[in-house]
Amino acid sequence: MAVSAYEAHTDAVNRPMTRDERKVILASSLGTVFEWYDFYLYGSLATVIGAKFFGQFDEATRNIFALLAFAAGFLVRPFGALVFGRLGDLVGRKYTFLVTITIMGGSTFVVGILPTSDSIGISAAVILIALRMLQGLALGGEYGGAATYVAEHAPHGRRGFYTSWIQTTATAGLFLSLLVILFTQAAIGADDFKAWGWRIPFIVSILLLAVSVWIRMQLSESPAFLRMKEDGTHSKAPLSEAFGQWKNARIAILALLGLVAGQAVVWYTGQFYALFFLSSVLKVDSYSANLLIAWSLLIGTGGFVLFGWLSDKIGRKPIILAGCLIAAVSYFPIFHMIASQANPALTKAHDTVKVVVSADPADCSFQFNPTGTAKFTKSCDIAKAALARSSVMYSNEDATPGSDTTVKIGDKVVASVPNAMTGDERTKALAAFGKTLSATLTEVGYPAAANPSVVKLSNPFDVFRGQPLIIVLMLTCLMVLVTMVYGPMAAALVEMFPTRIRYTSMSLPYHIGNGWFGGLLPATAFAMSAQTGDIFYGLWYPIVVAGGTFIIGLLFVRETKDRDIFAD
Repeated sequence: MAVSAYEAHTDAVNRPMTRDERKVILASSLGTVFEWYDFYLYGSLATVIGAKFFGQFDEATRNIFALLAFAAGFLVRPFGALVFGRLGDLVGRKYTFLVTITIMGGSTFVVGILPTSDSIGISAAVILIALRMLQGLALGGEYGGAATYVAEHAPHGRRGFYTSWIQTTATAGLFLSLLVILFTQAAIGADDFKAWGWRIPFIVSILLLAVSVWIRMQLSESPAFLRMKEDGTHSKAPLSEAFGQWKNARIAILALLGLVAGQAVVWYTGQFYALFFLSSVLKVDSYSANLLIAWSLLIGTGGFVLFGWLSDKIGRKPIILAGCLIAAVSYFPIFHMIASQANPALTKAHDTVKVVVSADPADCSFQFNPTGTAKFTKSCDIAKAALARSSVMYSNEDATPGSDTTVKIGDKVVASVPNAMTGDERTKALAAFGKTLSATLTEVGYPAAANPSVVKLSNPFDVFRGQPLIIVLMLTCLMVLVTMVYGPMAAALVEMFPTRIRYTSMSLPYHIGNGWFGGLLPATAFAMSAQTGDIFYGLWYPIVVAGGTFIIGLLFVRETKDRDIFAD
């Protein structure tokens, strides 16, 4: 198979896909779907997991630790790219992504059977975070291996189409995780799901792992890698060659800033941040929010293959950069439309109720908290965080230095917790402030927490009516932008680097871009919104990054679609 695949790279672009090529794409894509499924399960169930594994802490603290464990998986991804990228360039693509999928699947299964903090105390939390880090490391090595493997089997002129199937896997994994969670909840009920049913999606991953490993064991090594080994041209030090030599490091930097960073923020905005915006900002119930996102994923996923195929015709760069540019100019109107449909009462309150935070500027922090471990305890921070969690639009007013913060809501004034308070007195004051603030907001027109949104879906087909349908259409627009920037990305990255260091070189910019630029998006957007008092202000983060990528990519990144990757 390896020889015929190598010879096939010069075949006519329009020849049919061979059986062996279909097997390569299926095995690589299916395994990567399962890896993303494993990774996203934790994010979707973070609240439940926080209660189970950090139960010895109060609710606020355990949510902090749950977010920390989730963030750990993102933060270690670039390190996984270095470890497994080097391994893939030294010993082979197939062997490496067999290792990564085994680590990922095994870690996920263990989460499903791991005793909770009620049984083994703090050890449960420590083991959970260690498993999350193993998942992140494995995912850091998986994508580069799968993308490289498929691209090196693809005929010349069809790499965009072939690798686009890999690009569907992240969305398919998210969709699969949501589907399993929703099905399990519906089958056993919400209470049983919180009590023990949350383990089921983790445990069934062992079946997915077995199927993935079995399929991948049937594959042979990449033809480009075999040829390189036979010729004795493989790199003996992939890390130092990829990042220690400026000619290669420069390409990695351009790949990050001129392609991947923009792709990452568009991807996370269209899927993760859209879900966060629906549930946490617009107060749509979790089931309905997941269902709306799931439909948009189902409708839009075909765009990955469409834009991958189109990139073989017109190039990777035009499609990726066009997606970044369209995202930068369309995010504000799309998210405003989603807000007006998902929670019109909240939108009306934004338009009619004036809220002003009066505080000493020195008392206000920028509440950037990507790991969930920072504590913001000043009077101003308490008020702004509470308003941001309640999705209140407010303006800021400078107060006398040293004074405590007040919140003016219409003609009513609510005093925040004084800085001087400590101990039990402060705890009581925090509870009283939250209660008074909530009651005052409800009184002036903000929707009550007990009735947070008009969008409440009872079954999957409720989306095909009125407001839910409009929301799904808006979310699908976001999803189309995701497919534009992501569909051609694997082919573009593979083509930028020589075979001898390809796995290492493409993996690091990809995972820095997606793990850090993308993974930090929710925390950054929340901090920006809390700082300014505008629930839409956080969108400036993906807009600026996508705009910057458009400019850098336009000026400095070369088109790669016609490059012969076998010539390296």
